[in-house]
Amino acid sequence: MSTPPTPTIRDVAKAAGVSIATVSRVLNDAARVTEDTRHRVRAVVDKMGYAPHGGTRSVMVRRTRTLGVLLPELYGEFFSEFIRGIDETAKKHGFLTLVTSARREAHEIAAAVSNMRGRVDGFLAVSPSVAARATLAEVAERYPTVLVGAGSDVGDFAALSVNNFQGAATMMKHLLSLGHRRIVFLRGPAGQVDAGERLHAVREVVNWYDDCDLTELAGEFRMDTAYEAVAQLLQSGERPDAIFAANDTMAIGAISAVRDADLRVPDDIAITGFDDTPMTRFLSPPLTTVRMPIYALGERAALRLIDTLRGGGTAVPANHEILPAQLVIRSSCGAARKMMEAADS
Repeated sequence: MSTPPTPTIRDVAKAAGVSIATVSRVLNDAARVTEDTRHRVRAVVDKMGYAPHGGTRSVMVRRTRTLGVLLPELYGEFFSEFIRGIDETAKKHGFLTLVTSARREAHEIAAAVSNMRGRVDGFLAVSPSVAARATLAEVAERYPTVLVGAGSDVGDFAALSVNNFQGAATMMKHLLSLGHRRIVFLRGPAGQVDAGERLHAVREVVNWYDDCDLTELAGEFRMDTAYEAVAQLLQSGERPDAIFAANDTMAIGAISAVRDADLRVPDDIAITGFDDTPMTRFLSPPLTTVRMPIYALGERAALRLIDTLRGGGTAVPANHEILPAQLVIRSSCGAARKMMEAADS
């Protein structure tokens, strides 16, 4: 079987409908090119696997000692801590980081990768959804890439994730052990990998308890959305024993809604979260949550990519590393009150 011919710059220009000079300007990041043309040319370059100066399809044009970081968003303590883990690790090993948000749509991820092409040596990418995971898997086939949070069924790729199922199941068992039976679960966004695994765990645990009354509310991982959802629930006259938020941001919104309803946490309603972002221990009351090793996720992902780049590899060895989640018991769940009641009895 004959080997397909290596694409040339002339092939790229023809496919993109531009001149050879324009392709050259795009590849050299010249300013005299519109963004639309730049995106179109880079998309063709990636599709055809064109590499100037005889480079191979899977190798970057030049080494930049820079790591490309693709995030679904840049807002919030979780991503701040995650980026810190990546950036501090990269600097220790003589690398820089280039960070951008790629949201959840496939075309946004493709555009971000295209814009970074030639500027970075590889990618660290957070997979926010199943749809995005498919696109990021294609990126991993072309460039050294580590996927983060891609889910337990990510497949044969270099990936890191946290055991969301174990963490959420442990939290539900903890709430039930405290006697809470009317529990509200604030869900994350539909289609989001971490949110889906946490929801699955909650539903599985509930199936083990005939007397558990579970209510699911859409919180979308946002503080304002969680606040509105809980406020509406309380205004309807419903009063759960506990609220388990699928991330700490929603838990903070829930605490505010409970207080605005002239109720107390945890005396009237227990509230817990997930992630253990740095501020949760300083809330009043301090938040019971599930600790994700956020900094370690960034650190270990960066190290896996850097080790591959230093070794001259064109692909990070396929291995899915799953980090454990840990229950962190503070005051917001009512555990301390239960202990005092038990001691007095």
